[in-house]
Amino acid sequence: MIEIKSHDGIAVMTLTYGKANALDIEFCEAIAARFKELRTSDAKAVVITGQGKMFSAGVNLIRLSEGGADYIRQFLPALHKLYDAVFFHPKPVVAAVNGHAIAGGAVLACCADRRIMARDVGRIGVTELQVGVPFPPLAFEIVRFAVPPRYLSEFTLGAATYASDAALDRGWIDEVVEPDALLEDAIAVAQELALLSPLAFAQTKKQIREIAAERLARNGAATDKAVTEIWTAPATLAFIRGYVARTLKKA
Repeated sequence: MIEIKSHDGIAVMTLTYGKANALDIEFCEAIAARFKELRTSDAKAVVITGQGKMFSAGVNLIRLSEGGADYIRQFLPALHKLYDAVFFHPKPVVAAVNGHAIAGGAVLACCADRRIMARDVGRIGVTELQVGVPFPPLAFEIVRFAVPPRYLSEFTLGAATYASDAALDRGWIDEVVEPDALLEDAIAVAQELALLSPLAFAQTKKQIREIAAERLARNGAATDKAVTEIWTAPATLAFIRGYVARTLKKA
């Protein structure tokens, strides 16, 4: 499910869950737990990556459609726990986007301090509206935090995905490298960030994310209630099942 190896003080976390690193309750909780452990470990920074041509395909929609409303009510808190653990992690976090980062997988990449993508291997984008679901509050704040404001509406309402060069042009990612250089480059960036004072880095990172945290404190509960009602509505579940039938099961 998750492999962690140390490279000169950098924890390289490789997601190895099935073919697509699709997010379900167990996977969300596992990633969150590993990031919690890394807070007190000797690792100076974290690189998170996937395997093959998949960083993460986002939410496991088949599991979601089969589990229905009861599953969703358990899943959304687990998803929040995952994003909270990565986005607010005090140490430097670098996403080595080795392949597709779709919907919740793109949000996971946005949790990182730096995003580096392999050239012409996969696509990145938040396709939630194609699936028929709104963004959970923390997921939306992470995307709003990470992407240029001029592209926020295009990314979220357009629900498109972008190849590496287009993603770089629009600010989805910070750097594009050749696939065989991805991990080496990501580790080098993590090592550079790890040279900074850990206390100063953690405090500055906290300050940078304060706007997102304040919005969540102010509006998160109300937004979460509205989002959960939509995700669990019969019409939404029917929309999700239709999307799964048209795309995932066909593939």
